[in-house]
Amino acid sequence: MTQPDVRPDEPTGRFAYEGLERIFHEKARLGIMTSLVTHSRGLVFGDLKDLCQLTDGNLSRHLQILHEAGFVEIWKGFHKKRPQTLCRVTERGRRRFLEYINVLETVVHDAMKAAADPAAGGGLAEGWSPV
Repeated sequence: MTQPDVRPDEPTGRFAYEGLERIFHEKARLGIMTSLVTHSRGLVFGDLKDLCQLTDGNLSRHLQILHEAGFVEIWKGFHKKRPQTLCRVTERGRRRFLEYINVLETVVHDAMKAAADPAAGGGLAEGWSPV
């Protein structure tokens, strides 16, 4: 039975993508961080909620997790005598999130390279059968 192709020049752990942080990988937090990184002055809670299509409770919980990690800062204030919550990404959060995005781009690049190579999806070597 012939072994599937593993290129000897590929380093161990080549597809481990160590820079993918679980805290950012959750869909809602990915949206929150992207929104905050693209709005450097921050976003009022209601605007962030609308942009990410989250409920109050869901957004609050995700912001709490990001805040505890030191990636987001929360500010309380007033606008026209109404209480407001301003959410901003911290410098540490910005740096770590952009590092995460760089690794994510590598994942996309690897997958697209495989999609563009018709030989990459080739059949199994002789001697293999489905279980």
